[in-house]
Amino acid sequence: MIQASKSSEIEKIENGSILTPKGYQAGGIHSGLRYRKKDFGLLMSETPASVAAVYTQSHFQAPPLKVTQDSIAGRGKIQSVVINSAVANACTGEEGLANAYKMREMIAERFNLPADYVAVASTGVIGEQLPMEKISYGCNSVELSKNGDKDFQQSILTTDTCQKHACYQVQIDGETVTIAGAAKGSGMIHPNMATMLGFITTDANIDSEDLQHALGQSIDKSFNQITVDGETSTNDMVLTLANGQAGHSPLNEKHSDWEAFQSALQLVCEDLAKQIAKDGEGATKLIEVNVTGARTSEEARIIAKKVVGSNLVKTAVYGLDANWGRIVGAIGHSEAKVDANACDIYLEDQLVFSKGTACPFSEEQASEDLDNEEVRIAIHLGEGEGSGMAWGCDLTYDYVKINASYRS
Repeated sequence: MIQASKSSEIEKIENGSILTPKGYQAGGIHSGLRYRKKDFGLLMSETPASVAAVYTQSHFQAPPLKVTQDSIAGRGKIQSVVINSAVANACTGEEGLANAYKMREMIAERFNLPADYVAVASTGVIGEQLPMEKISYGCNSVELSKNGDKDFQQSILTTDTCQKHACYQVQIDGETVTIAGAAKGSGMIHPNMATMLGFITTDANIDSEDLQHALGQSIDKSFNQITVDGETSTNDMVLTLANGQAGHSPLNEKHSDWEAFQSALQLVCEDLAKQIAKDGEGATKLIEVNVTGARTSEEARIIAKKVVGSNLVKTAVYGLDANWGRIVGAIGHSEAKVDANACDIYLEDQLVFSKGTACPFSEEQASEDLDNEEVRIAIHLGEGEGSGMAWGCDLTYDYVKINASYRS
């Protein structure tokens, strides 16, 4: 159990999925977009749901994002999300936008929904038009099921090596509220207000405005704090649905259990974000950077992400080289204010740098620590009370191999 507040505890549901919250179904099929792999997914709430979303800040937002924004602006509710992998439908002009709207229309017609109750997402290669005969097959053939979580999760992947999902429960007004999610992401990961693709479901009773506020707060401390390669995609989006079927009184910041709900939502986002970072293209280990003692939490997050995103730090971790000078280098040119004479740096439990100078440490032990699947770097700045974390992965030869042949 995770303590969320004085009155509430949060429980991680190890076998939970995006369909564990009440009132959701999903499915995924092979529509021919990828070779022998599921590539078309559908998520459905039994009833119209409150919705919140964040999107890439790229200047080249893909048509599916524009269609989703249009849907949300319609009634402030969403009931279904249709997703394809393999083809991003990005930088595809008016034809691409028309095709994204056509995806929305085909799902709406098949399930007798208003068109603006359908959100659209795509992921894959940029610059290619959607093969609409295959998209049409997917829209007309995908089946929904309360056991369709794994098929859905598989259908949204590209270079990912595993499915990514998380599920937590918390008590609201004495009722069990479930928050769960599924995500994809392995390359082009350096989010700015989103990540590759993330879908979160909950049976909480909360309106769209309050849900948007809660999601925004959670994103800043989770998805926005991961990096694999410093690249931001055209299609990044995190979409959250809340259908209210848990049956408690409406949630807002004045509700006594608001803190518990916010904490549970952040745990889902953080769990998914760490899974994405760990599954970075070619990665062999997850790197976690924890910064404390900053002037503000925002500055702590800036430094943490700067360190975890440094190619020199990432390659040192891959090479099991305890070269703390690379950490100092990354901190030194961050946008945050840092006093070198007040800073301490730890590799796992070993203090390697303190108050402006090197510290004696065991190189052998450090190499062993760097050989773990998860590597932790701690930085204390001695400037204030701000804290923040970021997650990334090592940089390996396989990253180059994967991206050198991505379209072939």
